[in-house]
Amino acid sequence: MNNFLAKPTIFIAFLLIYSCSYEPIFSSKNYNFGINNMEFAGEKEINRVIKNKLELVKKINKDSENKYNIDIETKKFRKIVSKDSKGDPEKFEFEVVVSLKVLSKKRILINKEIEKSNIYNNDADKFKLEQKERIIINNLSRIITDNILSAIINLNDN
Repeated sequence: MNNFLAKPTIFIAFLLIYSCSYEPIFSSKNYNFGINNMEFAGEKEINRVIKNKLELVKKINKDSENKYNIDIETKKFRKIVSKDSKGDPEKFEFEVVVSLKVLSKKRILINKEIEKSNIYNNDADKFKLEQKERIIINNLSRIITDNILSAIINLNDN
């Protein structure tokens, strides 16, 4: 009896998901702005992730009327959040801070700092810990890039 109800339920759920017009905000590649120049300073790994996504916007919207220069400075911090009874770290907090300036015609339109952080457990295997930190850096950098794009999109909406 359960198998009899499971197949139609899955089919109906499948139809509902694919028939709606859900689309993620940043999946549409037609932004109403372009990027002239990007300057980066700070952490190379974070800058690489941000630059890759912004380069896509730059290539796709090269003929846009609204063109901006973007200056980005990145920093990362790793702090010990908690220690065990021996004094060894149990949890870390990884924080990425990005200073963003968006300029148009030598006027600063946006000047803000974006901070994102993540708390994670320590790992006895240092290789796994390093891999975990790389994944965290990558994820935080992507979130920050989406925040940068949102800020610029909101600038154009005003």
